[in-house]
Amino acid sequence: MEDYTLVSTQLKPTIALLHWGDLIEDFLDTIGVSFEAFCNEMTGGWMFGYIDALQLVGVRTVLFCISARVTEPMRYTHEPTGATICVLPAPRIYHVARRQIPNPYGWTLKEVFGDIRGIRRILLPILKDIAPYLATPLRMLADELRREGCQAILCQEYEYARFDACVLLGQLMRLPVFATFQGGDWQMSRLEKPLRPLTLRACAGLIVATRTEAERVRTHYRVPSAKLARIFNPIDLAMWGVTDRSEVRAALGIPINAQVVVYHGRIELHRKGLDILMDAWEQICRDRPGRELRLLLIGTGSDAIELHRRITAMQLRGVLWVDEYVLDRAAIPRYLSAADVYTLPSRHEGFPVAPLEAMACGLPIVAADAPGVSDIIENGEASGGLLVPRGDAAALALALGRVLDDQAWGRQMGKFARRRVEDCFSLKTVGKQLRDFLLDAPKANL
Repeated sequence: MEDYTLVSTQLKPTIALLHWGDLIEDFLDTIGVSFEAFCNEMTGGWMFGYIDALQLVGVRTVLFCISARVTEPMRYTHEPTGATICVLPAPRIYHVARRQIPNPYGWTLKEVFGDIRGIRRILLPILKDIAPYLATPLRMLADELRREGCQAILCQEYEYARFDACVLLGQLMRLPVFATFQGGDWQMSRLEKPLRPLTLRACAGLIVATRTEAERVRTHYRVPSAKLARIFNPIDLAMWGVTDRSEVRAALGIPINAQVVVYHGRIELHRKGLDILMDAWEQICRDRPGRELRLLLIGTGSDAIELHRRITAMQLRGVLWVDEYVLDRAAIPRYLSAADVYTLPSRHEGFPVAPLEAMACGLPIVAADAPGVSDIIENGEASGGLLVPRGDAAALALALGRVLDDQAWGRQMGKFARRRVEDCFSLKTVGKQLRDFLLDAPKANL
């Protein structure tokens, strides 16, 4: 790789962005995306939304990724945004620890290690707690932060070991460290309990868009309100809008007179509430036996096999599933344009981007009241959507049925939804808020 030239980029303020999870491939492998495709094709989501928004207001972002598949720092360009991606090798000591941990993100000892007995049942959980703190190559990261001229560090989540490690590094380098909330409100390591209050006190600030999470951080950790910024995840409105419905439906084999519910995102049964959606869809179809109905699913994930099994076992009718991670983001608005209503049945969210994309395409939203979602549909129908209790298939079926049964009302809510994202979630609005907070906020950890 050629040395990276900083002559032009040093003229811009620069933010370092670090992902959640020990290794970048832990995320990419679960959705079947290669690192090459990540660099050349992947767009959207909160991460690239941040990069686009900051770029629009004159701030450069360097995305730092930790990988087990490189042996020295490597630089790439994210083709859609032009951002630099700096990939750092995980430390050797982490490799040693990881070999003993088949599933580092499991919730129980059995999920993490399988069946273990004897002294291993005592020692391996200790290793699991330590391993996330070994994943970040701090000395190498410090060198690359200096090389890139970074003026602040932004971590994807604060409830994770990498945030603690970066706050320590920030103290040593006299760099402000921030973190966002994208859904991580739990601790995976017992070391986090004593460390997290200290690192939250030492960090420069937190970006927390949801009111419920902001209140949790204030009460549980006693983080002052001045350290919290309510900044929404952004969306590029130029990418999202309605395309020709008849053309899209013809390509998908959907009758023009059908009524279509759509979901797009990761296929995770419990977290995303897709088991609830299957039960709700069964009820919707049972209550409307003579109607042309379709449930369009877009995406894949760790529970794809189980979802296929469930659809078959329940003999659900009208389900169309594009079982892949759609890298061509221009394809997503086309799929959404085939629908009449969008649904997000999640039990847990941070601040999801998927419903914003649907709203930008003029779709009404029917969603479970997971944290973050209620902040998006803040004023109910006036914000373009309906909220139902999490885990309640009957309520989800009833709300979706109401929209399907009153198409004029659904179209009106879709107009409200588009207006909501235009007013609150544009790249320019969010980019200015991020720039002001990350570069101008008081540097509390210095």
